[in-house]
Amino acid sequence: MSEYFEPWFEYQQPIVRQLAFVVASPNIIQALPEQLHTQHTFELHSNDFWKDLYLRYIPRLKFLDQHPEELITFIQQLKSTRLGLRFEYLMWFWLQDAAYHHYQLIGHSIQIIDGKDTLGELDFLLINTQTQEVEHWEVALKYYLAEADYSLSHWYGLNRSDTLERKLKHFTQKQFQFKSALGHTIQKRIAILKGQLFIPINRPENTLPLFVNPYREVGQWGTQLFCSRYYRLNRLEWICPNEITDPIYAAFWCNGLYRNFKTKQHYMYRQPPILSICVKKM
Repeated sequence: MSEYFEPWFEYQQPIVRQLAFVVASPNIIQALPEQLHTQHTFELHSNDFWKDLYLRYIPRLKFLDQHPEELITFIQQLKSTRLGLRFEYLMWFWLQDAAYHHYQLIGHSIQIIDGKDTLGELDFLLINTQTQEVEHWEVALKYYLAEADYSLSHWYGLNRSDTLERKLKHFTQKQFQFKSALGHTIQKRIAILKGQLFIPINRPENTLPLFVNPYREVGQWGTQLFCSRYYRLNRLEWICPNEITDPIYAAFWCNGLYRNFKTKQHYMYRQPPILSICVKKM
C-alpha cells in the first residue's frame, strides 16, 4: 500500500500523538496464523473497528492537544519506563473516556488468585454495551523483525527470546485461560497486538504471509549504516514520532529505531558483529 491511515501525525502534543496511535492503529496481524495451535480461542479486532472508534474520539483528542494536562498527569502515575506498560496506560485512559465508545470498564490489571498462588492477570475486563457481553482484552505493543522465509517462527523481537510465535502461544495457552473474573462470566476474549513489523532491507514485501496486516506499514531492518537522511527516535517515539522540522541526522549509530526524514519510513538498525564504516549514502 502506498498510503496508510495514520491520523496520529495530525496532533502536536507528543503524548496526544501516542494516544491517537493507541486508538487508531490497526493490529500488526490481521488474522491468526494457520500454524498456531489454538488452545483457548480468542479474536482480533478489525481495522474498521479501530478506525470507527478513532473517529468518535477526535473531539476529545483535539481538546487534549490544546489542554494535555489531564493526560500528562494520568501517565505520570506510571513509574516504569517500559513501552508496553505506557501503551497499556494510554489504552486505560481511553477506556475511561466512556462518552466516546461503547464499553463499560469493569476492571484493569485484575489478578486471578487461588489461595496463595497467583494464576494470572487480566489486562482489561469490560462490558460491551452494544452486545451486553463481558469481554476480556489483553493488550501488547510489539516490534518484530522477520528473518528467513517470514513464516511464523521467524519473527523476532529485539530480545530474540521474544518472538511473535511465543507471544501468540502465550495468549492462547495462558492469558486467555480464564472463564470468569470479578464475578463476571467472560464471553469474549480479544487480543490487541499493535506496534510494527520489519522485514530485511532490500527484500520484497510481496512474500509476506497472509497473517500480516497490509493496512499497517511494515518497516525495514538491517545492519547497514546510512550517513544521511535518517535520525534516531527516542524510546517514547517508538509509539509515535514527535513532530520534528529539523532533525539531527544520525552520525554515530547504535541499535534502535531510525526514521527517514524524507520518506518517513522506519528502519530498525541492528549492529553486526563487527561494525564497518558507513557504506552507503542516501
